[in-house]
Order: sequence, then structure tokens, then C-alpha cells
Amino acid sequence: MLPEPPAKRISRLLCQGSALPGTDEFYARRMADVLPLVEARLRSALGEPDARAAVTFLGTDRIEVLRFHEGDIVRYASLGMSAQPMTDPTAVIADPVAGPRAELVLSVRGGVADTDKVLRPLAVLAASPQVEGLVVAPGASLDVGEPLWPGAPFTSVLVAEPGGLVEDLELDAPLEPVRFLPLLPMTPNEAAWKRVHGAQALQERWLNHGTDLRDPSRKSVPLD
Repeated sequence: MLPEPPAKRISRLLCQGSALPGTDEFYARRMADVLPLVEARLRSALGEPDARAAVTFLGTDRIEVLRFHEGDIVRYASLGMSAQPMTDPTAVIADPVAGPRAELVLSVRGGVADTDKVLRPLAVLAASPQVEGLVVAPGASLDVGEPLWPGAPFTSVLVAEPGGLVEDLELDAPLEPVRFLPLLPMTPNEAAWKRVHGAQALQERWLNHGTDLRDPSRKSVPLD
């Protein structure tokens, strides 16, 4: 089996501010058709958010992150990544309509670590298709280059298959559906092992060892 390429390192983006900025008319026209539907789908699947934050990066549209609680599980979902389709970075001209659309969802156990600090890294990942020209898809590795939250043993995530937690949102043709992609935090050792053996092999190893992927302070799965 050939080794996988290294995880895509997401560059740090210059942030305009984390306060909720005003929505101008141009922004409202671009987002009005898709984002309310996306938020409605998140609410129907995850309940009412108990917090939300917005981050604007230079040269990108605003990205929001919504927080949901379900028992002891905290879920963070991006809102804004799907406003534009992801396009092939090798394409000469980006198609403003065609292309996959997605939002990101991260689930962790609450009360164990200061996971609310993941809001900024999650917004960076959600903005990466606009900034880096990425097409984020299941099986990909994304590396933010720093702990996902203070003291976290993870700097990268594995993009998992959608459809289990939040169903795809169908849009009117020719727009492609919005897929809600779960993010699974990886330790550096797991990320390195995944590059050699592949995403499926790592997920099978997690499953075989009963790994609690929502534990924000878990250790690396045995890789021998």
C-alpha cells in the first residue's frame, strides 16, 4: 500500500475579529438562499444551539460556529462553509454554482477540557476551501498546526463520512447537496499512522480497541 500524502496543513488566517460583524447587503444576497436552510437542518438534528460565535478572515466570508448540548456531549457545527461550493484548486475558472458543499461537525464530551476554544480552529478549517482552495472530503486529514483547544493532544482531524448525525441537505438543482462532515480528532501518532495505512485502517483500529473518539483527553490508540 502506498503511503498517503501528508495531512493538509491549514495556514493561519488573518482574523478581522471574533465579534459578530454587521451583515451587508451583498453578503445577505449571497447567503440568503443556502445558510438559513443549513441552520434549520442543524437545529432539527441537534436541537437549539446554546451559543454561537462568528469569525471573519481577510478575503473570506463570515464563518459562524454553533454550539449544541446533548447530555454530556457538546457539538460544534460550522455555518458558512456551505455558502459557496468547493472547487478543484487546479481549475482555471471556479464555478460559482457547481461543486460540493459541506459544513463541519465536531462532537466531544463536555466538562473535561476547555473545548470551547476549538471555535477558532474550527472556523479556520471551515474557511479553508475559500482560502486554500481545498475540497474537503471524507478520508482527508486536516492539520491546524496547534492544539485544537488548550492542552489538547490533537492538532489534526480525520474527516469522516456524513449522514449519520445530520442528514444531507438537498438543494435545488444545479446546486449539490450540503453534507455535514464529522471531524474525528487525531493524535500526532495516529495522523502519521493514517498517512501510511489509510483512513479506513485507522478507523478500524479505533473500533477494535473501543476508542472513545469524543474523549477530549484520550490517549493514542495502540498502533503496534
